[in-house]
Amino acid sequence: MTDSTATDLPPDHLSVNPASPYFNAELLQRGIGIRFKGKQRTDVEEYSISEGWVRVQAGKTVDRRGQPLLIKLTGEVEAWFEDLGEDAPVARKE
Repeated sequence: MTDSTATDLPPDHLSVNPASPYFNAELLQRGIGIRFKGKQRTDVEEYSISEGWVRVQAGKTVDRRGQPLLIKLTGEVEAWFEDLGEDAPVARKE
């Protein structure tokens, strides 16, 4: 794997919540595409490719701190950078 290929793949674990240790604003600005169980999803709050799960908001429900209540769905996760266009390399569990 070359250095350019390594930087063209999203990380294994990423979150959109700034309070999370897996939050990375620079990577999120590039745009992350997520395919979960073969369907493209736009409502993913956090994902882990190696562990095979995504977290999505459970309707409009919020916790006692006002944060959205998230549910964890398990299955095959694929991620790519949207700014690389149609031929973007896809990160998936090997």
